[in-house]
Amino acid sequence: MNNEVPGRARRVSPTVNVGGILIGSAHPVVVQSMTNTDTEDVRSTANQIAELARAGSELVRITVNTEKAAASVAGIMERLEMMSCEVPVVGDFHYNGHTLLQQHPECARLLAKYRINPGNVGFGKKRDDQFATIVELAIEHDKPVRIGVNWGSLDQRLLASLMDANGKSSSPQPADAVMREALIRSALDSAAQAEELGLAHDRIILSCKVSGVQDLILVYRELAQRCDYPLHLGLTEAGMGSKGIVSSTAALAVLLQEGIGDTIRISLTPEPGQSRTDEVIVAQELLQSMGLRAFTPMVTACPGCGRTTSTFFQSLARDVTDHVRTQMPQWKLRYAGVENLNLAVMGCIVNGPGESRQADIGISLPGTGESPVAPVFIDGVKAATLRGEDLAADFLALIDKYVSEKYQKI
Repeated sequence: MNNEVPGRARRVSPTVNVGGILIGSAHPVVVQSMTNTDTEDVRSTANQIAELARAGSELVRITVNTEKAAASVAGIMERLEMMSCEVPVVGDFHYNGHTLLQQHPECARLLAKYRINPGNVGFGKKRDDQFATIVELAIEHDKPVRIGVNWGSLDQRLLASLMDANGKSSSPQPADAVMREALIRSALDSAAQAEELGLAHDRIILSCKVSGVQDLILVYRELAQRCDYPLHLGLTEAGMGSKGIVSSTAALAVLLQEGIGDTIRISLTPEPGQSRTDEVIVAQELLQSMGLRAFTPMVTACPGCGRTTSTFFQSLARDVTDHVRTQMPQWKLRYAGVENLNLAVMGCIVNGPGESRQADIGISLPGTGESPVAPVFIDGVKAATLRGEDLAADFLALIDKYVSEKYQKI
């Protein structure tokens, strides 16, 4: 799977190389995430980066906000090397990035990319000089830059100027439309400034993040028409749990279907004690559900109804999902294309056999009052009938056997 979706034309953008990860229209949409550890804590930050990378994050961003955080980057990278974790690490800078990158050249050298927020680079006359310093350091160290504009930290000088001009217009626009234009202008003007300073066109990625679904769609549609830079998509703050997942999916799915977006992040608020990797899994499942990429075998499962009063099909669907996610780190090293495997766990005779035939491997469990046997379909053909207490283990064994026999060994 690589952008081959009917009715979807990918917006053309150049390729930006971020530590070996290629971002742009000629490449699959890249999944990224961000740590929430204190960067000064080398051990916990390195561990979380590795955890996110194992989950499938292809870039991981860290906050670099203090002298000690900048000094800690070398130790973090050393620990990642010891863990054989080669994921590119991106530095997120606000307010003092120009100082930290100057005073800590090892930090500047080791990071794979710098993220700059034009609204937080500096204020007044210092803004342009401090922006220029970061860009010049990126050029010196041959690093790409993401110019990331956020609704919550918009350049107030630019916004005030546009609001004034709008107030004097004979046909003024609504305030939210002016704010969207300010976001876009901030990104484009900053990119133009970076290029004037010598940063290559193919070393720039843009983002214009807001927290509202409709605003995000409107901003990125307009931004996509006005430049060809690769675009990073994501809500600034998606929220917690189902709200965050639904909001992110609603916004990003529209844009991705329109061919807009080259790298994404799902900015979920984790539940207390919850793994940060959930946002990576949601990003992967979004891309895989849309047919844009494949990361892990997909499990189609019956939602249940009055014909499925037993909860066994729910337990089996969970067991199958957990099994393939557990096995995938090893499978992907041994079997080419295994991420495209499709599985089905169905709960009764109504849709069970049909859905199971459409999957590579599917099982149709008996509903209430049905014969207590479960036919298994492999490549559309009934291949086995399972029953009894070992049914779940037997089905997982059939999945393992299918993978080992059907996918070419690497």
